[in-house]
Amino acid sequence: MTGHRSLDGAHPSASDIAATVRRAGGAMDVVRRHLARIDAGNAAINALREVYAEAALRRAEAVDAQVARGEDPGPLAGVPVAIKDNIASRLGTTACGSRMLAGYASPFDATVVERMEAAGAIIIGRTNCDEFAMGSSTEHCAFGPVRNPHDHDRVPGGSSGGSAAAVAAGFVPVALGSDTGGSIRQPAALCGVVGLKPSYGRVSRYGLVAFGSSLDQIGPFTRTVADAALVLGVIAGEDPRDSTCAQVPVPDCGAAPADPVRGLRLGVPKAYLRPDNHPDVAGSLMRAIDRFQAHGATIVPVDLDLVDAGIATYYVIAPAEASSNLARFDGIRYGHRATVPAGSPLDDLYAATRSEGFGREVQRRIMLGTYVLSAGYYDAFYRRALRVRRRIREEFDRAFVTCDAIIGPTTPTPAFRLGEKNDPVSMYLCDVYTVNTNIAGICGMSVPMGFAREGSARLPIGLHIQCPAFAEDTLLRVGRAWEALHDPAAPAVAGAEAAR
Repeated sequence: MTGHRSLDGAHPSASDIAATVRRAGGAMDVVRRHLARIDAGNAAINALREVYAEAALRRAEAVDAQVARGEDPGPLAGVPVAIKDNIASRLGTTACGSRMLAGYASPFDATVVERMEAAGAIIIGRTNCDEFAMGSSTEHCAFGPVRNPHDHDRVPGGSSGGSAAAVAAGFVPVALGSDTGGSIRQPAALCGVVGLKPSYGRVSRYGLVAFGSSLDQIGPFTRTVADAALVLGVIAGEDPRDSTCAQVPVPDCGAAPADPVRGLRLGVPKAYLRPDNHPDVAGSLMRAIDRFQAHGATIVPVDLDLVDAGIATYYVIAPAEASSNLARFDGIRYGHRATVPAGSPLDDLYAATRSEGFGREVQRRIMLGTYVLSAGYYDAFYRRALRVRRRIREEFDRAFVTCDAIIGPTTPTPAFRLGEKNDPVSMYLCDVYTVNTNIAGICGMSVPMGFAREGSARLPIGLHIQCPAFAEDTLLRVGRAWEALHDPAAPAVAGAEAAR
């Protein structure tokens, strides 16, 4: 079943909305239009779990009142925003896509929520996600799967699939997600929108329910690179409430050079030109490389030999951190509490609570993480994974000596069908091109690269751009350059030509 078109030109960008509202008001009308789109379309794709209509209208009224008084509400004035279900907000409930936290009302706002609202944005709803951000398809959600707006029989990607789908469907021009191993960039690619994962430490994680604390990062979904730059400028910067947030100045990410392509050195790893990439993914990548080169960029071959080691490394480190972070949900301190017979041992309460509250994928990862951290296996698995992590970071450091950015496909394939990947390993391999970005702590972004054909379906695919840590200005420069060169209507290069 095919969904409605996402980027049909009828939906203004966040930048345009904010400019109009700051000049003449109208935030109430903007919010009403987006609420109407949600009301008409959300039931079909399940992107949003909660909609805050009354609160959003009150907030819009306040923004319009500021404009009427001659005040500036901020760079995101009147822009409707949706937030992922693992980002704390006093609006509604923060459930992390899990029965464990169903009904949990946060007593505080995440730093990113505070900063968005201070910039004039209007939180309009909360998006569905894979439970505790563990998944690549948003099928592992206690509140039902999310469907891809381009084809309702297919996944939107994950774990931030609801945020990607909400932007692609036109419900909001901006949504926030989190990225632990590709959870912003992969769904952005499969839904045909822009998804930016900032460098580790660029954006505060205060108020983000932790999955992998050394990997998690909050970032935006938007329809344009300029909007991603606008949002990043709002949410980035040090935060005394997050000790991992870096004290690094935030560059002017909105500044664009006169010639964004000429002089760029773009690295293309041989490991990204895999024979098992979908033919249209391979063809579109070759077309992108040729177009960049034709407009003055230098294409540099680079070696990233540890690409395949990234999946194994990630699925040791991330579950290990998850097993520690989720240990607090035990039926005593936080979350759901099971009912057990009076006088039952405490271990029975723990087991019943966690069996009822956590879904199968979360249970699988907790058990894996507990195993690799256990006595006798710590050195063989976890410590070894940390050594490989260091080598992956060093490999990127060497590559960035010869290039400004690395480009490749965001995903090996377009969106797959709901229920198609029942084998966990095949699901994990969806993130083969994205996990190393998190492991190395660098920044990455997916921008629309074209479409792939799957029978009668026309499915988005993404161009993945990676830059050194805290080089988001270069990342956005490359993204804007591709946006200027890219013809969204152009077909992919034929698979045979891509193999040259």
